[in-house]
Amino acid sequence: MKPKKIPMRKCAGCNQSKPKKELVRIVRTAEGEIFLDTTGKKSGRGVYVCRDINCLSSARKAKRLERSLSTDEIKVVIPDEVYSRLEEELAKDE
Repeated sequence: MKPKKIPMRKCAGCNQSKPKKELVRIVRTAEGEIFLDTTGKKSGRGVYVCRDINCLSSARKAKRLERSLSTDEIKVVIPDEVYSRLEEELAKDE
């Protein structure tokens, strides 16, 4: 029997590939709302980050979340309030 394939995703902060279950997903919905998706199943454009505040801050510094959540038609600018809410939610997870 073939072993089950483990889906890998790349962290936007540290740029390392890790199993999907070890990462947390940040989603931009069609309405433009940005939030943390702990289940990894909500609809929308997503980007993955380690469950570490340092990875989120390095992704923020390099504006990797904005680039990953943007498309050709929609340019995303993430406000500071959203980042602070994401940091609070990541702190709760730890």
